[in-house]
Amino acid sequence: MTAIYNTNAGLWPNRDEYFFRDRDIQLIRQKGPRCVSTTLAMLAGKSPEDFQGRMNTQDPYSWSEVLQPYGMKLAYCTADVRKLKFYMNELIDMDDLFTLSYYTTLDPKAILGDPNSEGWITGSHIVILHRDKIIDPATGTATQAVEHHCNNYHTKRIFRIVPNDYIRGL
Repeated sequence: MTAIYNTNAGLWPNRDEYFFRDRDIQLIRQKGPRCVSTTLAMLAGKSPEDFQGRMNTQDPYSWSEVLQPYGMKLAYCTADVRKLKFYMNELIDMDDLFTLSYYTTLDPKAILGDPNSEGWITGSHIVILHRDKIIDPATGTATQAVEHHCNNYHTKRIFRIVPNDYIRGL
């Protein structure tokens, strides 16, 4: 009997769902290494200080928890470590609101390497994809998604922003 396996999966099963495509996102430029709290602040319409110390920057479940008072949570999108450019058109076609996390090294050996004594492997960054624009807390700007430098980096996580009462989510 021949083994049957799938070579990949779509990011999201239902292409007809839209949750936050019309959300107004106010640009905020991060101060220091605070991309997670700044991203959450932009999603919720708050300030980064409202999130600092209230979540673990390496724990997306805690990010989702702090977003819930604002009517939203994170839902995992099926993804692997391929470069974001291989997902970007599909994401843009969904025309909604996402967070994209990526490793900030171009060296795959660093991504797959062993952690140091403190648990550190390599740096990463998080941005917002809203419809066809990347909102980057590092610069406080919005850029056409297909032109943003994140396309050249390996994916760490992709989350769709969904309402609190949506069946799927963290």
